[in-house]
Amino acid sequence: MKLTVQTLDAQASGDIELADDVFGVEPRADILHRVVTWQLEKRRATARGARERADVARTGKKFGRQKGGGTARHGDRRAPVFVGGGKAHGPRVRDFNPSLNKKVRALGLRMALSAKAAEGKIIIMDSLAVADGKTKVLLSAIGKLGFGKTALVIDGDAVDTSFALASSNLHTINSMPAVGANVYDILKHETLVITRAGVEKLEARFNG
Repeated sequence: MKLTVQTLDAQASGDIELADDVFGVEPRADILHRVVTWQLEKRRATARGARERADVARTGKKFGRQKGGGTARHGDRRAPVFVGGGKAHGPRVRDFNPSLNKKVRALGLRMALSAKAAEGKIIIMDSLAVADGKTKVLLSAIGKLGFGKTALVIDGDAVDTSFALASSNLHTINSMPAVGANVYDILKHETLVITRAGVEKLEARFNG
């Protein structure tokens, strides 16, 4: 697949050939759903487990006589009604660490990239450098390039500093280095913007 490389001034800066094994895979909804579900479950953090009645180290000896003491007939200091007793129905540690085969995760990422390419929602940029890191300059460029309502920008080893500064005030644009590319963020945004360096890193990620 061949796409035109653009500059921030919406000028053509040559062409780039995208690898078919990365950007030309037939998307499958079931694979994408599995990967997105896995990602969202990995984000969840379990509650800190409370010590319940069985976890508290206190005596099990009766408080006093069964009758005649003038108090209730308690037989266990671990009961939740006492200070230092176990928590009744407290939060428990739960397992939110699902497993997903590495090959399925990689396939899901390739399918997400391919889905955006098939929809024509990929923009290839030559560079992300913004003059003086000004948001105003970036906004005018976005209008010409057609970033859409939301855009995910993927750069090479690190996001260009001036672009990161200029886009920090824009809630419709998110950026990340190529190593952070993931299925959920790609599908969540309307447009996918990748630099030349980002394309090289992504292709090397699957072929290296």
